[in-house]
Amino acid sequence: MGPTASGKTALSLEWAAALDAEIVSVDSALVYRGMDIGAAKPSLQERAGIAHHMLDLRDPWQPYSAADYAADARAAMDAIAARGRMPLLVGGTGLYFKALLEGLSDMPAADAEVRQALSARAATSGWSSLHGELARIDPVAAARIHATDAQRIQRALEVHRISGRTLTEWQGQRPARRRFPFRVLKLVLAPGDRSELHRRIELRFDAMLRDGFLEEVVALRAHPQVHAHPSPMELPALRAVGYRQALEHLDGMCDAATFRERGIHATRQLAKRQLTWLRGQRDARWFDPATDGAGLATARRLFVPASG
Repeated sequence: MGPTASGKTALSLEWAAALDAEIVSVDSALVYRGMDIGAAKPSLQERAGIAHHMLDLRDPWQPYSAADYAADARAAMDAIAARGRMPLLVGGTGLYFKALLEGLSDMPAADAEVRQALSARAATSGWSSLHGELARIDPVAAARIHATDAQRIQRALEVHRISGRTLTEWQGQRPARRRFPFRVLKLVLAPGDRSELHRRIELRFDAMLRDGFLEEVVALRAHPQVHAHPSPMELPALRAVGYRQALEHLDGMCDAATFRERGIHATRQLAKRQLTWLRGQRDARWFDPATDGAGLATARRLFVPASG
């Protein structure tokens, strides 16, 4: 586990080879096809010889929920275990980890008509206005959802419109628990110095630009299914960090330098949110990739069965 740009991919490839493991991605952007550079998806060369799961499951215009993820990832883990190998969970999407390891409260399914109505309102009055409405209906949810987080604002208002109950009320229900048949060791990879994480984020974003990130977004936007969508930036996939800023740049809303600044800033904000969630994982062990090499080597031995 860890924030974006903390070095999870490189470490997971090393560990998977050493442990004869298969990697199960826990990343909400990597489930989408065609989102490779901007989502920092492991390359085909990196994946060579190491099985990866939960990548390229949907096209960017297709829905995919945390509940879908939990079911698919659990099936992948069961299949890996049946082959006598170890599933290695790797990623930074807290909701996906929660859905898989703890389960989710039952909530109303998505309603396309309600979502379209909310998107139409946002197009005229802005998401900050809808966030204000959410603050009146469900102040607890509004306090933890940023005023620019369109996807989460929309979902919280959608749940209330469909059910008459707030998102906070739904989430307060205890999810139906079933025994999780794996021993889970949680390791957090995160630079101890926040400025180092910011430096890594900036370096990686510039590398993405050199590798053709904007060209990737141009190709995504040109796809008939995306082009025909009334508001492509409202697609959950294209609201991912970096992609939204790239679309705004391509639509002439900012120049290249401003796009770079906004993309890096949005990525840093994502890392901040991820770190906040990770601090709530009381049973996790934290490691700095720059200084805790010996500790990580010791931790890796915890994954080797005693009989091995």
